[in-house]
Amino acid sequence: MGDELRLTLGWVAEAVGGLIRSGDPGSEIGNIVTDTRTLQPGDFFIALRGERFDANEFVGAAFGKGAIGAIVEKGSQGGAGQQTGQGVIEVEDTTRALQALAHAVRKASGTKVVAITGSAGKTTTKEAIADFLSGRFRVVKNKGNLNNHIGLPLSLLQLRERPDVAVMELGMNHVGEISALVAIAEPETRVWTNVGDAHIGFFASPDAIADAKAEILERADRTHVLVCNADDPRMMARVAGFAGRTLTFGTAAGATVRAVEAENLGIDGFRARVTTPAGERVIHAPLLGRGNLANVLAATAVALDFDVPLDDIVAAAARLKPADRRGAVRRLRGGIVLIDDSYNSSPSALAAALDVVGREARVSRKVAVLGEMLELGEHSLALHRASGKAAAAAGLRLLFVIGGPGARALADAAIEAGMPASSVRYAEKSEVAARDVASAVKAGDLVLVKGSRGTRTDIVADRIAAEFA
Repeated sequence: MGDELRLTLGWVAEAVGGLIRSGDPGSEIGNIVTDTRTLQPGDFFIALRGERFDANEFVGAAFGKGAIGAIVEKGSQGGAGQQTGQGVIEVEDTTRALQALAHAVRKASGTKVVAITGSAGKTTTKEAIADFLSGRFRVVKNKGNLNNHIGLPLSLLQLRERPDVAVMELGMNHVGEISALVAIAEPETRVWTNVGDAHIGFFASPDAIADAKAEILERADRTHVLVCNADDPRMMARVAGFAGRTLTFGTAAGATVRAVEAENLGIDGFRARVTTPAGERVIHAPLLGRGNLANVLAATAVALDFDVPLDDIVAAAARLKPADRRGAVRRLRGGIVLIDDSYNSSPSALAAALDVVGREARVSRKVAVLGEMLELGEHSLALHRASGKAAAAAGLRLLFVIGGPGARALADAAIEAGMPASSVRYAEKSEVAARDVASAVKAGDLVLVKGSRGTRTDIVADRIAAEFA
């Protein structure tokens, strides 16, 4: 798009509404960091304050490591730069300053921003959109899961490079969070994947989750675009008042990008005949389950709106790979197939994963390692019991469950639904379960590993991968 956006101490101070306490306003700002552990000489440090830390206490250490400047909280000890010549900007709130700086960079960059929210599939949709667009545009995206009130601003600082497009996922687990992120990112294109039961412990009902996700519609004008799921009635009930153009995806009649035939290929992904305004094609992607079909349809709608040729989208879809620990299929020694879906879990996402396992017939045994699902509140036991029944219906020969009361409820329900008690094993910690699972897995097994991040089922996935590499 053009030369990198040049930031100076004075430009940053104006953007964040801060006061320069020391340093030359015309001096250039280098890489912006918030962690002294990764700081390199020449970096610019923002001293964030959190519930358990106050980085203002480490500003001296940042300067000692070669930081050229810092944003510090008014009244803190961060003014150490005044004695050593580094640039120091004082603000009332350093987190708000980071957000304001990211917003200013976003506005000055000229980059088109695509923002994605939803209960599930945000990261996969983000990766697919970025892949589909990258053949024609310079694209940046969130790194990892940097999608909250701190992670999104840090991701938006990449727009100093002035890419053509930035693809950003927006995360939330409370009312008002998406609204704040939309205000920072000001996206021209908004993608709403679905409404599910993730984080339902923080909300009164699925409708309350939908209302919170609907904050993605805010601050739009008639030039903006919404891409939304035609198969989700809660979503469709909330999008009618969107100020800009609306594109839909799904299997419902009338969807802008519609899968009219879909074939579940088990661990090989899916194949679907898809109709679009640009024509009809068969799309195959090596991503698991119907949820990922919806994610690819959403990405297709975005790419077509950016004038990417449909044949280019079909070719890119065939090359897609799952994001790390989000349904990654690993073929191990002895014909063992590991589905590493250990990044996170929710009842609806677990049901989709178990559906893939249940449909796969090319394995000797089906084994699942399921961690307790967190942030479900008063719904936890009932939702875990329903998941236990789904696990039994998937035809599992072995089920390992990890965690607290929710995990026990899942195990008990699986037994009540017909699984032999000897085939269901419980462990409180993943470290213990990893040893038991590794010793139980046999040649030809299909092993699904999935759980909320707090249960650390990734430990189990890594142990299996190491044992059978």
